[in-house]
Amino acid sequence: MTSVRNHRPPLSGNKWLLFVLAAVIGACSPKVNPVSKNGGKTTTEKSPDKDKAAEKPQTKAPEAKASVVSLILPLGLDHAAAGQSYTPVKLRSANMSVEYYQGFKLALDSVTANGANFKVQIFDTKDDMAQAHSLGLNPQVKTSDLIVGPVFPEDVKAFSAMMTAPGKAIVSPLSPASPATFKNQNLITMTPPLEYHARGAAEYVAKQLRPKKVFILTSGFSDEKAYSSPFKRTIDSLSKRKIQVITTTVTRGNLTPLVKQLSPSDQNIFLVPSTKQAFLMVTLRSLDTLSKKYPVTLFGHPNWEKFAFLKSALLQRLNTHITSSDKVDYKNGDTNSFLRSYRRAYRAEPTDFAIKGFDEGLYFAKLLADGEDMSKPKLDDFTGLHNSFHFVKVPGQGWVNTHVDILRYENFDLKKVK
Repeated sequence: MTSVRNHRPPLSGNKWLLFVLAAVIGACSPKVNPVSKNGGKTTTEKSPDKDKAAEKPQTKAPEAKASVVSLILPLGLDHAAAGQSYTPVKLRSANMSVEYYQGFKLALDSVTANGANFKVQIFDTKDDMAQAHSLGLNPQVKTSDLIVGPVFPEDVKAFSAMMTAPGKAIVSPLSPASPATFKNQNLITMTPPLEYHARGAAEYVAKQLRPKKVFILTSGFSDEKAYSSPFKRTIDSLSKRKIQVITTTVTRGNLTPLVKQLSPSDQNIFLVPSTKQAFLMVTLRSLDTLSKKYPVTLFGHPNWEKFAFLKSALLQRLNTHITSSDKVDYKNGDTNSFLRSYRRAYRAEPTDFAIKGFDEGLYFAKLLADGEDMSKPKLDDFTGLHNSFHFVKVPGQGWVNTHVDILRYENFDLKKVK
């Protein structure tokens, strides 16, 4: 899951307009022909031989064909017009768009340096479904070599509904919404949906921990089934139902009915799929009390990483694991190289969206540079700075990135265990 962090102040209207103009003008990553060694010199006399030599046509290395990339982002440029202003929500969307674009553009530039050529077209959805629908009919968009966006699920649905026939791939860059919502065979979902977090956790439990039982503690709200149902299905499938999955609705933190089923020596595996603060505070305190007599290993919702009310000391005592699709290693050499390049180019610190933009831009830029057919792309595995990609083709839903990491609270921090 992606957390939102703004490392720089919001853009004012004038600065925003200036940036967009600069972005559009500079977006094509043009090739620059090298200047000849005699570039600035002139001669007053020319010999006949030299004249003849000058008449010979100079051979010029063919320039790589420009791959057209269309970025469809919620810029909300109508709010930047004279007399208009951004609401806080719209400004966050605009900043997110700029940050993603900056990372994406930096990736294209790095591939351009190796001989590729790109033309970037930027389209504004205005965070409006009707506008997204209209862009789905735009010939400039439809003839692109690569389409990235829209960003928000409602816009993706409106846009992709206009492009259901087999054709160019549509990259959903940031939304973890299930592709089953859109039912579009051309879609490439970059952020793993919640279902694949559940599957990843279940696979780790079944293959690495191999318990006899798994306890699912729910609050009774139906939205928790989006995580608990695929988790149980995966456990049942991988273990051939040899691992018993026990689902219990917990009221006011009462875990007493489970005590007789717990092991005093083996790890007792618990899954808590809730994201509700009141339920979590009470239930995790009860688990903490239980852990003084019984070994406890807890698996939680990926959004727990963003919850300040969940203290790392408690989560560490419960041997808590969560799944994550994006974690940056700031000790990595490639990460530090990117940070230097980004700061030099934009005089700002990159946000999560900028790093995601770079990873995704680099991945697809290399595919385009290698001549990949984006109507039926071969999407290999990729390890990025922010997240990694492992795609599966799902009938009627396109390609889905299913890669998630398993993280565990250790030394008051989240450490990768798988």
